[in-house]
Amino acid sequence: MDLLKLQDISKIYGELEALRHVNLGVKKGEWIAIMGPSGSGKTTLMNIIGCMDKPSSGEVFLDGIAVSRESSRSLTALRRDKIGLVFQQFHLVPYLSAVENVMVAQYYHSMPDEKEAMAALDRVGLSGRAKHLPAQLSGGEQQRVCIARALINYPALILADEPTGNLDEANENIVINLFKQLHADGSTIIVVTHDPEVAMDAERTIILEHGRIARIESNSVPGSGAQTPDSSHNKEAEAGERPARFTGEKEAAL
Repeated sequence: MDLLKLQDISKIYGELEALRHVNLGVKKGEWIAIMGPSGSGKTTLMNIIGCMDKPSSGEVFLDGIAVSRESSRSLTALRRDKIGLVFQQFHLVPYLSAVENVMVAQYYHSMPDEKEAMAALDRVGLSGRAKHLPAQLSGGEQQRVCIARALINYPALILADEPTGNLDEANENIVINLFKQLHADGSTIIVVTHDPEVAMDAERTIILEHGRIARIESNSVPGSGAQTPDSSHNKEAEAGERPARFTGEKEAAL
């Protein structure tokens, strides 16, 4: 079953057609990467998937909801309830500690719970840095706080925009291993990246060119080649269950 479905999506800004007739399905529990050169439509596609913008034409369905028909207020609620966003620039509140930054996401969703926020930080290996301010954390640690923040409300979809773009190789490996664990736990993940090595860890890589899907590459089947958008899809990953709620126990930590 598709968690996300894009049907004939186009996006036009004035005379610029940023996306042209994009069709894509993402199954529950699948991990895909989106790649393409500058100006290919990656950011526009991410904004539409993340309920931060609407298409000019076509339909978007997220967890069975027709996103493109929703009001701006409803889109805000969908983004809050269904999507965990991970940004390249972190967007942490500088005067709040790591655990407080995670709790901000709870505040806008339901009710802050420090115990749950601590368990989320424990899962990304940062329980010992929970009281530190962002300026006291390395870039990799700040990105892990972002991941904990994205996970705290148990989203249906994790959407990450260049999550390793500002990290050195060691911290990049830590973050990618976190995504691998999340995927193993059943999370649905979409990563927008310029890095082919990051994309190779996904099950499929969607290559955009000039606002269209130029090809779809399967990374999960040895020896499989690229597909055109009209080709039959490779066998999808089986739909995973939603990740269990954080327990804070050692077995939940990475």
